[in-house]
Amino acid sequence: MLSINSDRLKKSVLELSKIGYNETDHGVYRWGFTDADMEARRWMMEQAKAEGFETFMDGAGNVFFGLGDYLKKPAVLTGSHLDTVPAGGIFDGALGVLAGFEVLRSIKENDIKLRHPVWVVGTAEEEGRFGGMMGSQAIAGVLNPDWLMSAHDADNVYLKDAMAAHGMSVMDALDAAWPPERLKAFYELHIEQGPVLFQKDITIGAVEGISGVFKWIVHLKGKADHAGTAPMHMRSDAFMGLADFAHEIERIIAEDGTEKTRITVGKVDLKPGSPHTVPGEAVFTIVGRDMSPDVMKELADSCNKALSAIARKHRLKFEYEQVSWLNPQACSVKLTKQIEEKAKARKYSCLKMPSGAGHDAQFFTEITESGLIFIPSVNGVSHAPDEWSHWHDVEAGCNILFDCIIDSAQ
Repeated sequence: MLSINSDRLKKSVLELSKIGYNETDHGVYRWGFTDADMEARRWMMEQAKAEGFETFMDGAGNVFFGLGDYLKKPAVLTGSHLDTVPAGGIFDGALGVLAGFEVLRSIKENDIKLRHPVWVVGTAEEEGRFGGMMGSQAIAGVLNPDWLMSAHDADNVYLKDAMAAHGMSVMDALDAAWPPERLKAFYELHIEQGPVLFQKDITIGAVEGISGVFKWIVHLKGKADHAGTAPMHMRSDAFMGLADFAHEIERIIAEDGTEKTRITVGKVDLKPGSPHTVPGEAVFTIVGRDMSPDVMKELADSCNKALSAIARKHRLKFEYEQVSWLNPQACSVKLTKQIEEKAKARKYSCLKMPSGAGHDAQFFTEITESGLIFIPSVNGVSHAPDEWSHWHDVEAGCNILFDCIIDSAQ
């Protein structure tokens, strides 16, 4: 049974991790459409060209490279994202792209004859600087032109301006769509980003479905005041509103959520931000997740009601912007079974499981059969500098990806 070159894959992962690396906190900073993110895309294309693969970048910033003419026969596509969260790890997203690269190199050096083209994509802006999953949404043809023009990050940098800084036009992303007849299947290899596989000592996760996610930016506006002279009962303290909402999260989940529900307040900005001033405004994010679109709607409604009541209680003005809403998606039953069978053939332990995090694979379900492969994350850590997966698990995941792609492309 043929296997990939694990040493070569490891070398590629470590090389890419140098782009955007921060020596102070040891995190990787490749936030979507920053200089480091675009450097990583250029690096990936250079690596692929050096191996003799055809490459191109589409209007959304997605990087493609591969073997065979996808215009003549439907392609088997694999990949993930090249951007990271600020202070991210070296495996999230990058592993899926570089594993695809290693699969291509293994196909080429073993002179494997395939009936279908095999291509790899490094998607753009998956992590959510401007809303998330932009690259895969572009490929699936579901981008909204109005959103493209209005999307901005938490610092009010607009997507159109971030792309223009790199010589790109935001509306060109609408031309990046692939028609369904151009694809035979899509596979994504990814770290689990949770503790299940690691705690159970299981090598491979065959993902059945991907959680939906919504993201809000919330503004609670009160009145900045002197911390020493403003009586407690006369304050319009924006932080107290935020604190009250934080305590409401568990109730909202208990009443309207499921065991798969997650609600997170991950970023907070208090204004004016002085130790001796009552906060006049709290700006914060809410990210909600669940496997059911109906539950997601109930969670969003409950958050809205809770914040409205809290605003009245503390004499605040409540506003929110929905940055993104991604519905949950089921992975291909056929490909999930294939992943299980390939794991069994290599004597790897395997667990059928859901994904609590969103992934590019969920948008590929719009246009083709989509399969998602997980490997363990040590202690479940991700989106952090100490994100880690053991190299033997990385090798196993790439071998399963290799087996699935060969099977589908023959």
